Amino acid sequence: MNGAERVVSTAFQSGVDLCFANPGTTELPLVVALDTVPGMKAVLGLFEGVCTGAADGYARMLDRPALVLLHLGPGLANGLSNLHNARRAGSPVLTVVGEHATWHRVFDPPLAMDIESLAKTGSSWQKTSSKADELGLDTADAITAALQGGVATLIIPYDLQMKPVGSTEASHRNPQLDPVETGPVETAASLLMSGRKCALVLGGKALRKTALIQAARIRTKCRCDLLAENFPAHMERGAGFPEVKRIPYLPEMAMDLLSGYEVFIFAGAQEPISFFGYEGVPGSLLKDQQKRLHIDTGRQHFEEVLLALAEAVSAPKNPATEDLLPAGRQGIPSGELTGDRICSVIAALQPEHAIVVEEAITSSLMYYPLSASAPPHSLLTLTGGSLGQGPPCAVGAALACPDRRVINFQADGAALFTLQSLGTQARESLNVTTLVCSNRSYDILKLEMSRLGVFELPENAARLTDLGRIDWVKIGEGFSIPSVSVTTSEELARELKRSLEAEGPNLIEMVL
Repeated sequence: MNGAERVVSTAFQSGVDLCFANPGTTELPLVVALDTVPGMKAVLGLFEGVCTGAADGYARMLDRPALVLLHLGPGLANGLSNLHNARRAGSPVLTVVGEHATWHRVFDPPLAMDIESLAKTGSSWQKTSSKADELGLDTADAITAALQGGVATLIIPYDLQMKPVGSTEASHRNPQLDPVETGPVETAASLLMSGRKCALVLGGKALRKTALIQAARIRTKCRCDLLAENFPAHMERGAGFPEVKRIPYLPEMAMDLLSGYEVFIFAGAQEPISFFGYEGVPGSLLKDQQKRLHIDTGRQHFEEVLLALAEAVSAPKNPATEDLLPAGRQGIPSGELTGDRICSVIAALQPEHAIVVEEAITSSLMYYPLSASAPPHSLLTLTGGSLGQGPPCAVGAALACPDRRVINFQADGAALFTLQSLGTQARESLNVTTLVCSNRSYDILKLEMSRLGVFELPENAARLTDLGRIDWVKIGEGFSIPSVSVTTSEELARELKRSLEAEGPNLIEMVL
């Protein structure tokens, strides 16, 4: 067994059985090693940002890492944007990057970079292996670090991959979770029962099914409101779940919502801040006089923390019926497409247990409220704000959950960052429906321009926000994906229904 085979074997024995790869010469021993372990599957990403974004989507759905295999420093650099989103999502990701042979680096070959320094910008753990016999241990340590909820990057020189290694096996260590701390829970219970206006703010895995039901029990007893961070990594929602208000993106709207509460209790969520620093707008969106309390350490089972809080307030065994959303479909609108009408059509037709990957930016503002009572579904959003997350995240989610339909609700400008994802969807015959909001403009930049008082864009500013005429049908068909363009609500409803009944990927351009 050589070093590369040891890496793949250790990963597989630790439950990592899927590899998203865009390899080069310095990773070829690892590529060959993938076939030495029965059950290991390799998936080609035509751009490194597809590999990293797909690993993020996969991890969000399964809470375990996939392997990402990248080529030297430039390959890692191309993948960093979606590693940033994965880091913000708390996704476990195992990234392996090939490095030049140890004896060759002294010559400063053309692709040489300081890979470890680059890795530090998007990883919670990083290491350059120095001994072939320790590659198994290094891989196990990387997986242990990833399972803490972060990106772990292991850099492996080419010659170490080729060297024979001993028979010593290495195993990852499952993360040790903290016990529930009674002090914060008891303090939170006292605040919730004080009669003050309280909000229970949920994030991370506190937005999963079991934790949400515990939160609903607490609401039934204490009449607190439930809030969610603005960009949840993976949120379960729909009929049968409690209503959870999403903190708005725009700071003024967020402050207006948050100003109505005296007490904030956080479970898995950070305190809300402004996405950018605006003149005259505070960075923290909470006021000094508003009480805030965090009841978790970030290393606990959130359902256990919320269960302890529900018991501390003597919540009923089950939430009240009125605290769970009833089933209800939106009606299908008519007429030319607008952002709101698109949201209504999706909410009306999305199937039960759909996975909705939402990166539609300005076109999706009404999707969240309109889909509140849709059949139960999973919502994945743009955690780190780095565009191009949607299409590859949909790839990863579809591979993680092949029995569920994935809907990628997608802005056209953001889709252009990682449109190579369509190639992977086609190669793997993934059940992904890509809905492209084709307004042919970076409208989010126009919105931000208006904050500067610029409402009529000057020539150069207009050139930098206008996407021009992009033929999404030809792009989709170029990747062998059935693709259509629609301009009305009725056409969208017809084509979306058709795509959801078909096997494999589909693309619908929605012209606005």
